[in-house]
Amino acid sequence: MATVKPYLLKTIKLLTKRQLSTFRTLSAKQMTVRDALNTAIDEEMEKDERVFVLGEEVALYDGAYKVTRGLWKKYGDKRVIDTPITEMGFGGLAVGAAMGGLRPICEFMTFNFAMQAIDHIINSAAKTFYMSAGRVNIPIVFRGPNGAASGVAAQHSQCFGAWYAHCPGLKVISPYNSEDAKGLLKAAIRDPDPVVCLENEIMYGVQFPMTDEALSKDFVLPIGKAKIERVGKHVTIVAHSRAVETALEAAKDLAGKGIEAEVINLRSLRPLDFNTIAKSVAKTNHLVSVEQGWPTCGIGSEILAQIMESETFYHLDQPAIRVTGADVPMAYAKSLELVSIPGPTDVTKVVKKLLGVK
Repeated sequence: MATVKPYLLKTIKLLTKRQLSTFRTLSAKQMTVRDALNTAIDEEMEKDERVFVLGEEVALYDGAYKVTRGLWKKYGDKRVIDTPITEMGFGGLAVGAAMGGLRPICEFMTFNFAMQAIDHIINSAAKTFYMSAGRVNIPIVFRGPNGAASGVAAQHSQCFGAWYAHCPGLKVISPYNSEDAKGLLKAAIRDPDPVVCLENEIMYGVQFPMTDEALSKDFVLPIGKAKIERVGKHVTIVAHSRAVETALEAAKDLAGKGIEAEVINLRSLRPLDFNTIAKSVAKTNHLVSVEQGWPTCGIGSEILAQIMESETFYHLDQPAIRVTGADVPMAYAKSLELVSIPGPTDVTKVVKKLLGVK
């Protein structure tokens, strides 16, 4: 039997918990958000024959963003369905199929185009369980890219997180990394109620480490539970989707100035995990919310309102602050696009001002 050499044993013992955590991250399998979503759909289609996918270019073309790559070849025309360019049409078909006992995954090429199907999403999918006195479930997932992409201007760049989170009857998830994408989407497909899955086009090709647990076919994340991405003690930064990346970059910069920021990845917008936010604020006594959406009636507005209406308000040493996208339609010009959504520097400036640091 092989033995560990004394100097190696000594080195292992000297490793801190953080170093061990870093080692596990580096040794974990890397997977893009796109492949994580694809894996989630594939596993759930394999598990449950009632699950099917429909949308524009999801079959023969493998999806506009290749999220459904390979699924048509594996499952065929009846379970991966190319639709005409009519969100109102296939959105209604998907809701009807869910009413009939199937479990559709309805892909919108962008959630900006989902406005064509808003009547089906809200008046049919979201309200039927209530209007039927609990007799009719609508197990459907509406998914696709949401929020600002790159160079696609005003009609392709809106964030609908606040829109859908406003509506009772819907659950709304907003994944950031690959584990979020896989675990949340699998939970959404299994859920008996309609779920809106707001992805981000720019994040599709980004690789993140996947733990052995996340690679398992049984891996599911609970809808309505946030994750602390970075532990800190001076300020709480709350974000969702790609804004989590912005918050983490800002936190890294702030750490160089002696400010330890706690970053919360919301994961779910409805239900909102307010308890995790409240516990963090009770520790840090400061709160900054970050989102790429517009400021008026946004996710940050809701978080700050709940803070004001709860005991958590008394833990704040300074007023909570929102960092949001600019209150304008997205411009096509690259220079204007860059200043329309918040960057790490914007978050850093706000945190330093909040804490009185020059």
